[in-house]
Amino acid sequence: MAEAALMPQPRSGPMGRWLALAGALLLGACQTLVPRGSEPVAAPPPPPVERPAPDVGVEPGIPRDAQRNRVALLVPLTGPNAGVGQSIANATVLALLDTGNQQVRVTNYDTAGGAAAAASRAIADGAQLILGPLLAEDARAVGPVARAARVPVVAFSNDASVAGEGTYLMGFVPAQSVTRVVAYARGRGVATFAGLVPNGLYGERASTALLRAVEGAGASVVSLETYGRAPGQAAASAARLAAKGPYGAVLVADGGAAAAAVAPVVKRGANASARLLGTELWNSEPGIGARPALSGAWFASVPDGLYRQYAAKYRTRYGAAPYRLSSLGYDAVLLTVRIARDWPVGRPFPEARLRDPGGFAGLDGAFRFGRDNVAERALEVQEIRGGQAVVVSPAPGGFGR
Repeated sequence: MAEAALMPQPRSGPMGRWLALAGALLLGACQTLVPRGSEPVAAPPPPPVERPAPDVGVEPGIPRDAQRNRVALLVPLTGPNAGVGQSIANATVLALLDTGNQQVRVTNYDTAGGAAAAASRAIADGAQLILGPLLAEDARAVGPVARAARVPVVAFSNDASVAGEGTYLMGFVPAQSVTRVVAYARGRGVATFAGLVPNGLYGERASTALLRAVEGAGASVVSLETYGRAPGQAAASAARLAAKGPYGAVLVADGGAAAAAVAPVVKRGANASARLLGTELWNSEPGIGARPALSGAWFASVPDGLYRQYAAKYRTRYGAAPYRLSSLGYDAVLLTVRIARDWPVGRPFPEARLRDPGGFAGLDGAFRFGRDNVAERALEVQEIRGGQAVVVSPAPGGFGR
């Protein structure tokens, strides 16, 4: 585990060296006259003087801190996901430095060895709030442990099924992105939609979101096809989809590379003028606008303006680009700092404050937790145009109360 910095400070130089001065004690021998035949008896040495050990402020375990609330960050710091976990941890440090907060101490716990065990250690150390974990399966493991201790969890997963009963979800949920881009397309006259989604949980949720969003917008879905990850399956499904057209827009619920590969198939013949729609996955891909096959495509995501400023600061401090998901760690700290203004040290975290209807602001724009404990986000719509992603519908600045 590691402690995160709490307030802006200059970097400390090497620790000063303690210089121990050793003194030599010279004992002079006293000659004493004794009767002949008697042996001299040495005087007993004086008893050692016990001196208390100096208090240098070092103690085993977690440092005691009566001035700040303790918060745990649960992320993978070793193993295959260590890169993104460390990037999130770095982001929390930047957030603490940027806010100058003096009421919160964040301690990192590695989930690679077991998320439930990490949560137990954090709670034993006095954590009153858990930020993380990253993965859905880890959030499921942490939930019961934290719930038994009445410690809220703000997880970074995008799997809405883990939310509830004290666990809140900050991840970018695909359903919100699909709903936003469908509403934008409908507002520009698109009345018929199609969907091409991969097999698996993400595809299932994207297809459900598409059907609900299109129905809610008063339009219709004319075709919906799924595909596996084996070579050629996406192209075959795309061909079947195109044969069932025509449609005005087609959602490809996959990354930008996969969408670009099937774009020529889903946009041919009667569907040549169809708009390609993407999901929030596109926002995490650098250079997404450089794919010619995606020209004219729309996708919805969190706004990027503040993130770009943060990424520049991150590179300056850490010498590398951050993972896109690291913004979740930064925003989780902003949320915590805001609530900490009314969080007395040593008291339980005021969980009810997480449901502020006005929401919170962060690098990724405005967000708030709904009744389902999932972060509702204010999303923007971008269009791939001229080799770059251009905002065509800005994200709302906040939420009405």
